[in-house]
Amino acid sequence: MPPIVSLQNDAESQKLLINPSSLGNAVKGSIAIPGDKSISHRALMLGAIAEGTTTIKGLLLGEDPRSTAACFRAMGAEISELNSQQITVQGVGLGNLQEPQDLLDAGNSGTTMRLMLGLLASHPHRLFMVTGDSSLRSRPMSRVVKPLMQMGAEIWGRKDNSLAPLAVKGQQLTSIHYYSPIASAQVKSCILLAGLMVDGKTTVTEPALSRDHSERMLRAFGATLDIDAATNSVTLTGQPTLRGQQVIVPGDISSAAFWLVAAAIVPGSDLLIANVGVNPTRTGILEALAMMEADITRENERVVAGEPVADLRVKHSQLQACEIAGDLIPRLIDEIPILAVAAAFARGKTVIKDAAELRVKESDRLAVMATELGKMGANITELDDGLEIVGGNDLRGAELDSFTDHRIAMSLAIAALNASGQTTVHRAEAASISYPNFVSTLMQILN
Repeated sequence: MPPIVSLQNDAESQKLLINPSSLGNAVKGSIAIPGDKSISHRALMLGAIAEGTTTIKGLLLGEDPRSTAACFRAMGAEISELNSQQITVQGVGLGNLQEPQDLLDAGNSGTTMRLMLGLLASHPHRLFMVTGDSSLRSRPMSRVVKPLMQMGAEIWGRKDNSLAPLAVKGQQLTSIHYYSPIASAQVKSCILLAGLMVDGKTTVTEPALSRDHSERMLRAFGATLDIDAATNSVTLTGQPTLRGQQVIVPGDISSAAFWLVAAAIVPGSDLLIANVGVNPTRTGILEALAMMEADITRENERVVAGEPVADLRVKHSQLQACEIAGDLIPRLIDEIPILAVAAAFARGKTVIKDAAELRVKESDRLAVMATELGKMGANITELDDGLEIVGGNDLRGAELDSFTDHRIAMSLAIAALNASGQTTVHRAEAASISYPNFVSTLMQILN
């Protein structure tokens, strides 16, 4: 009998093989998940520009935070070797990032590049060159470059300064009130970080609420922010004194999402996911699964270092179709690929709308999920800004491609758990971008 899950190495990539026909048992047990990626990035960045020492426990050890650490080491911050127990960051103080001797390489991380641009643009008399891998060099940076230029930034890049590599000549920026056309935590955070060096108040207003990890952490490090929930606006007062803090990173709900759906769709499952961050700006996945009548309960709710945390228990249930759209989208944008998998096993037609943002992620996630789930027999139609999925078709194993997108790779692996026959996910190593031990956890829960 073949193993349930196995990895094979090709010349330049990995293949993940899944044989659910040999499963025999449900998804059960208790698991821990990696630290929150968004919080890990911000803890490294703010620790690097604060005065004194920051300690970080539970840091995500994926490739993206490693890119952030490498960039800020190159600009003078002392960051200890990364581990998930505890690392230390000796900050340089606000305004004291050094001009690096080489290119700053953000790897595959859009968060690293977009947030860092706000800091680089606000450091006068220094020149920075920023690049990334082939995927990141094709992703739009104009959404942060344009507001930074409104503040007085000087930035040059390909295609009218919209694509990396980018050259940034630091300037003394001026404050603005920016009305963002999209709800994006990366855009908001970039402008707020640029505003740290500005004499005055910097305000960002969004069309809908995006995740607020930057606001929470900036306050913890000593910045003054005013939040207007009625207008989705945040105002930062410039020139604060930022001081090193102790940061405890909760588990990433985006990583938990894969196991929530796995247990929901595999009969007989009962899984406990410990220490999950349940920040209200990130729990859109829980709301969507609740609309689909998933059996999920919160246990041991608490607050850790300013972030709400809970253990999540999920049991198998017959999912029902729903519509996912509007203000909910910014709070689950990263989870839409795995929600598409859930929809393939739900009764009725699920419609996902207002998600055109997914076309400019690590891959065109709408097109890729439609194509790859379609290979498995799913009834899925690609819309301009979303997906239409009629659940109920029996999925079958197939040869699938992650398109080097971590969330695609993991979503397809979960879909394979409830398909007949072997599924092979090519370029599966992409999962390590945000979840280095995804495959070992998958093996752990398949009893």
